[in-house]
Amino acid sequence: MSKVGFIGLGIMGGPMAANLVKAGHEVVGYNRSQAKVDKLVADGGKAAASVAEAVRDAEIIFTMLPDSPDVEAVVLGEDGVLANAKSGALLVDCSTIRPDVSRRVAEAAAEKGVRALDAPVSGGEPKAIDGTLSIMVGGEADAFAAAQDVLNAVGTTIVHVGPSGAGQTVKAANQLIVAGNIGLVAEALVFLEAHGVDTEAGMKVLGGGLAGSTVLDAKNEKMRNREFAPGFRLELHHKDMGIVQAAARDAGLTIPLGSLVSQLVAAAVAQGDGKLDHSGLLKQITQLNGRD
Repeated sequence: MSKVGFIGLGIMGGPMAANLVKAGHEVVGYNRSQAKVDKLVADGGKAAASVAEAVRDAEIIFTMLPDSPDVEAVVLGEDGVLANAKSGALLVDCSTIRPDVSRRVAEAAAEKGVRALDAPVSGGEPKAIDGTLSIMVGGEADAFAAAQDVLNAVGTTIVHVGPSGAGQTVKAANQLIVAGNIGLVAEALVFLEAHGVDTEAGMKVLGGGLAGSTVLDAKNEKMRNREFAPGFRLELHHKDMGIVQAAARDAGLTIPLGSLVSQLVAAAVAQGDGKLDHSGLLKQITQLNGRD
């Protein structure tokens, strides 16, 4: 079993760290809010008072942070991960960030004798709790092989998709599909409601046919009930769609459907809904149709 340092114990990171403990790993966690650290301790992990303390003796270091600047600050900062990690350690960044930042982190890590993987995850809070996340991993093949045991503790679909930054590129594609799917499920729900159809029955039969999807299964009940407690916040999906748009521009691509849903997500955040679950995009669709 491995000594693991885990930085970022939020909605996703907390359950992931707890699953690493359950798998028998020695996990030392750090988070800016003490309550999250206390929860990990209650789950059998250990507390760190700083990033340095969390990573100093770790063989494997996980980071699960909100955005690219957070990863740069925590990993590359003066008293951050690379300044304190021992040579030979393995850094597994599960944050969703820009591919170019992941490549830069990998280069900086190599200079310190640390192997780095970008390993963003998909599945939301329920799969983080169950340990059934989908994990798309970029980096060297030997680093991926070394991370296999710890990744198996938090996910079930774990795929090495290419060199550093490739994991983030695949995650951007994932977020593009999810946002578009949420938008269409929302439109379908409003459509059914407008015609007086039993939406529970309608969504059930849609889910059993070609229109079925993981998004429809996971989100339709809460959307029907207008329950938007965050499993993944709209403001984070807004950030992710910015990554998608920038990466598309870098490749000289146009993504017309992605651009439209990006605008809808941006409008939701601008109107104060950023803290809602991303299924809260339904509110934009209902407002556009005057069905508040």
